[in-house]
This record gives sequence, structure tokens and C-alpha cells, in this order.
Amino acid sequence: MIPFNIPPVTGNEITYLKEAIENKKICGDGPFTKKCHAWLENKLGGSSKVLLTTSGTTALEMAALLCNIQAGDEVIMPSFTFCSTADAFVQRGAKIVFVDIRPDTMNIDENKIERAITPKTKAICAVHYAGVACEMDTIMTIARKHNLKVVEDAAQAICSEYKGRALGTIGDYGCLSFHETKNFSMGEGGAVIINTGNEDYERAEVIREKGTDRSKFLRGQIDKYTWRDYGSSYLPSDLNAAYLFAQLEQAEKIQMHRMNCWNTYYNSLKELEVSKKIVLPTVPAGCLHNAHMFYILTKNIEERTELISFLKENGVGSAFHYIPLHSAPAGIKFGRFDGKDEITTAYSERLVRLPMYYGLSDVDIQKVIKNVKDFYLK
Repeated sequence: MIPFNIPPVTGNEITYLKEAIENKKICGDGPFTKKCHAWLENKLGGSSKVLLTTSGTTALEMAALLCNIQAGDEVIMPSFTFCSTADAFVQRGAKIVFVDIRPDTMNIDENKIERAITPKTKAICAVHYAGVACEMDTIMTIARKHNLKVVEDAAQAICSEYKGRALGTIGDYGCLSFHETKNFSMGEGGAVIINTGNEDYERAEVIREKGTDRSKFLRGQIDKYTWRDYGSSYLPSDLNAAYLFAQLEQAEKIQMHRMNCWNTYYNSLKELEVSKKIVLPTVPAGCLHNAHMFYILTKNIEERTELISFLKENGVGSAFHYIPLHSAPAGIKFGRFDGKDEITTAYSERLVRLPMYYGLSDVDIQKVIKNVKDFYLK
């Protein structure tokens, strides 16, 4: 069986875990955490500050706090996303306003955002689905016009770019995930990206350290630390960071492999798109994606179900993706859909993700391709 996903391993993880233990500093913000921060800040262009978190979810929670979301505020986002995107703002008492997605990228339809804005709107959360950028110029123009915060949910988008800028660095805050399904992993983990200057960065440090200024204390800037603000335990163990750093060191190799897998799928399945049997992913001009996933769109949900079953019977793991949040019990309770759901549900029911992970062999890729073709050409 070719699994849908295998967490990435490069070979130095055990070595670095042992080193972290020998450092006798396995709690948060140890040597490997600092190495990860430096690598990420350099990769993101050098002007943003980064803090590792315990997950992509808690990175989003920190972003909601930094946006000063209050009870009764509204936050605009797509319904086609993971529940964490909404949860982070719901926890602050916000109402979620869902808008439809684009049929080409499955990202939020930037042309439907402005009509969803009300006097209660406080922020826009742009989700970069499959590592392909939202139309950020338009989103940022709308946000500045209406004095709104922008949070980039870049959980799937590390190493992706929009017009030469790293995703996560364009809005006020960005959020990354290092879950085991992501390009680089620490098991469970994430990072919050602060693009709004040192004052916000210092507040983020306090929030991440249970509401205290312990980070300044550890740097020798103050002689004792104290409770300053709301906060929680959002910083991960240095053991997790040690695991992650082993992959960040090999990031180029991992990305080259994933991109080769993605391009092989795309080029080999193009004939099925030309014959109108499936739809392949779209990467708009000016967007550099990271080969986070490879999906196809089937004709309808019945065909999707048959395809997933056929692939499983032939030793290939595949998966659909999100159930639109606005149709979930919590989505109905905590949000509303603005306008018509023309694309979100219909396209979510057609999407199938194929195996994509570091180490996926050429032989296995060809087996996946053969089985997809066999299904449609039988």
C-alpha cells in the first residue's frame, strides 16, 4: 500500500534530539529553537520576526490575540479550511463570516470580501490553500481601505511566494504549521510571523510565555520577570525544535523532491484534463508554490467516492479534504455565510488528494498515475 502521507525524516533527527538532551535545556526557547527562528527569519526575507509555537492552531490563536479580537467582532475567511482557522477567532468571541472560494485555486474569492464587510468586521484571514497564494494585493488594498487586520493562514505554504514575497510576511501576521503532514515537521508545532514591528513582537513574546516577560529576563534585559498580559504556554519543547531543525537544514533537498513529484503528477495526468475527465491544480502567474499537495477535481462526489475506493483496492492511499465549515454544527453556531455558496461545497465534494511526501519513490508515483489513468480510461 502506498500511504497518503509519511512524515519527513532526513537522518539527523536522532542526533539533534540527543544533542538537545545533552544541552540540559529541553524546555522552550533552547538552542535549537533559536536556530529554527534564525533559519525561518532568514528564509522569510529578514524583515519579519518568528516565534515557534506548539501548533499551527496556537499560532493562529496568538494572531487573534495580537489582532485584539473582542466579543462581537467579525472575521472574514473562507469556509474551505481547517476548523483551527475559525476556532482561533471564535475563542475570542468573534463571529465568523464565511465567503465563497475561487474555482481555480480553492482560495478565498477576493472579489467577494468587500461586500461581506460590516461595521463589526475586524480582520480578514486569508488561507493559502495547497501552498498557492491568495490574491494578496487585492486583499491588502481592501484591508487598508477599511482599517482591517490581515492574518495569513500559511499553514500549508512555507517556502511559497506571492510576487516575490514569502507567504506569511504580507499581512499583519502569518501562521505556519509543522504538523506531520506538512513539508517540514516537528510532529506537532507551528510558528507565528510578526510583520508589525518590535512592539508587537515583544507583546507576542509575553503572550507565548504565559503572559510574562520571561523572554527579556532570559536575555538579561531585566533582573526578574512578572505577569504582564494575557498569555498561555504556546512555546514548544526544544526537543521538537531539534527534530524540525534537522529538516530545515535539508529544506532545499526536500523541496526539490516534492516539486519533482508534483510536476510528474501534473505532466502525466494532463491528458486526462485535456480530455475533460479531471481538473488539475492552477498556479496563477506571480505565485511560487511549494508542492505541499497534489489534488485533482473529479466530476462529482459520486465519481470521487468511486475513485478513492478504486485506488484503495489497488494499493494507493488517497483522501478528500475539508468539509466546508459553514455547514458544520459549530460553523452554523459561530458563523454565517455571506452571499451564495456557489463554489465552496460543490468543489469540496470533487477534490481528491494523491500521495505526496518526501521519499515518495518514482516507482510509487508511476503506480499512482497508472491507477488514476486506469480508473478513467477503463
